[in-house]
Amino acid sequence: MSAPRPGGPPEGSPWDEQAPGPLWSEPGTLLEHVAVAVLGIDEEGLICYWGPGAQRLFGHEAADVLSRPADVLFPAAPLDGPPAAERLAERGRTLGYWRARVPTLHRDGRVFDCGFRVFPVTGDDGRSVILGLASESVGLDRVKTNLAFLDALFETCPIGLVMLDENLRYVHLNQALADMDGIPIEDHIGRTMEEFMITADGGEYRRMLRAVADEGRPVVSTLVVLRTPGRPDRDHVRSVSFFPLSRAVGTRAGVGGLVVDVTDREQALVEAAAGRQRLALLDRAAARIGTTLDVNVTARELVEVAVPDFCDGSVVEVVEWKDEREVFDPESALVTRRIAARTCLPPPAPELVGGLESVTYPPGSAIHEALRTGRPVCVPVDDAFMIRTVIHRARARLLVDSGLTSLLIAPLIARGTVQGITMFGRSGGWPPFTEQDLSLAGELASRAALCLDNARLYSRVQDIALTLQRELLPTALADSPSVRVAHRYLPGSHATEVGGDWYDVIDLPGGRVALVVGDVMGHGVPAAAAMGRLRITTKALARQNLEPDSLLRELDACAQDAGIAYATCLYIRYDPATSLARIANAGHLPPLLRRRDGAVETIDEVLGVPLGVGGVPFLTTEIELRDGDTLALYTDGLVEARGVDIDEGVATLRSQLGGAEGTLEEEADGILARLLPEPPGDDAVVVLARIRRPDPGTEPDSRG
Repeated sequence: MSAPRPGGPPEGSPWDEQAPGPLWSEPGTLLEHVAVAVLGIDEEGLICYWGPGAQRLFGHEAADVLSRPADVLFPAAPLDGPPAAERLAERGRTLGYWRARVPTLHRDGRVFDCGFRVFPVTGDDGRSVILGLASESVGLDRVKTNLAFLDALFETCPIGLVMLDENLRYVHLNQALADMDGIPIEDHIGRTMEEFMITADGGEYRRMLRAVADEGRPVVSTLVVLRTPGRPDRDHVRSVSFFPLSRAVGTRAGVGGLVVDVTDREQALVEAAAGRQRLALLDRAAARIGTTLDVNVTARELVEVAVPDFCDGSVVEVVEWKDEREVFDPESALVTRRIAARTCLPPPAPELVGGLESVTYPPGSAIHEALRTGRPVCVPVDDAFMIRTVIHRARARLLVDSGLTSLLIAPLIARGTVQGITMFGRSGGWPPFTEQDLSLAGELASRAALCLDNARLYSRVQDIALTLQRELLPTALADSPSVRVAHRYLPGSHATEVGGDWYDVIDLPGGRVALVVGDVMGHGVPAAAAMGRLRITTKALARQNLEPDSLLRELDACAQDAGIAYATCLYIRYDPATSLARIANAGHLPPLLRRRDGAVETIDEVLGVPLGVGGVPFLTTEIELRDGDTLALYTDGLVEARGVDIDEGVATLRSQLGGAEGTLEEEADGILARLLPEPPGDDAVVVLARIRRPDPGTEPDSRG
């Protein structure tokens, strides 16, 4: 083995690769609190290595002790035994590793107890050195006592203790805190505290912890209301204290904490938190339930609000009445139709809530009880409930296997009419439904029932309007040898009601034909009724052989007499004897004319004011129609939609009309497919009229 370097380890020793410089402990580590001396003793008992820690512990400079006998470090040897240095070296060589407490002599003459660990190190040349690690016994005892105290504290303390790293991830926690969370210790380690602390404070708790880690600001006895994934069924109140941990080299500070469960003491806080959650749920319900006048959408909105914030599963069912009286009979079986369902539970719960459309409940069921009293009822999922309420054995088995343990049944009653029921189900992970939950369910059901009733009444009014509209429109248009007609009418979507669009083809004396299209402002029954009046009046006036401008003048007077404030009408009278069409327009979209060669024209010379305005004369224009020409009459529902300008829609119609091929019926279908790929927001009408008057010496048009 080569000669030792002054103050450093021997060349070629293991220390060369592991510690090229002096050994210094990192701040914040155990070595910072306990000074460790490293020294080497060669085969002759001489000191061959003297580390910086040895200088601090024993007080000798390296130059004063290197190559001197190791006995300089110890008091005089007792008469009955070998010197301490010789004994350490001998035990280290023979035992391979030895530890002992030995009285040690400081340079200033002071004697103190020192703990030694000694072991041999052999060089390439076969010579060995005894390396010794030494620390003052008082420091070792203090650290051992502290460690023993900390171990006992983490094992037996009833207060929750936690250590987090700089990213607020769990590094260490005790069993008391794991029990509070309801999750094993090992499942915490490496995960963030945010994953276990479910709060409704808008992130304030996390910001508080972040300030402790980043800014070193301690928090003392702060109350926090939270839930954990291991105990999601109830709110807990904890008194928390957090403080920054000392920094280690190259790392950010962590956080230490003490956590005490004070739920019983702070029950008022728990109740206040529960009250806030109920209010938040009602606030969401007010914003999200009843956004449309669609029964199915309203039902879906209710279950989406309830799951998972209030329960694990929810359904909405409407009553299927046997007659129009809609009177609930508690002595008769009740048949409902399930229109909405949602659950966050695993199978078979989705099959349970979503697998039925029609449900029958026998007399005496829990559903009958809720409808009879008009109040929500809570029932456990047990044999008694199965016998009274669930008549299908397969459904009963699904209910048992779903994990649901209790059901809250709330009647949907509005304006004295039973609409149906809604059910909320909870599994074993939730607490039983409370009186406050019953009250909350009643509020949700009451709001939903009113929205459902509005939607139901709206649907009835819309059905009446649609029926009236269809009855007042022509079922079959007049056919003429000179004009072939294809027509399409699409009512507006459910959300907008039917409008007042109308059209007609009227046979006139002398083989003439009248084409009419119009639109009454508004929707629903009033618009349909006004449309019917105008159509019937137009038909009667047309058969008096009036000029188009005169007909619109009379129609305008009738509209004013009937209180129709705003309506449009386009009237075209075609005479095959002269091939002339006379046109008048009362505020309607101008017709398009496609010539036989495919060129498309817009006839907009006589745009007038709408019917019902009065005081403005109408004009008539005249055009010539030849064999194969096609007129296109339409309403704004065909060319105007949300996000689509009416001029853009008309341009699309012109393009479709100019490139159309096939029969007239196929052309009408093609126009609808191109301009209305989805149900229209407003009524839409298109009437195509193709002229059939072949010129002498030409073949008749075979299209349509």
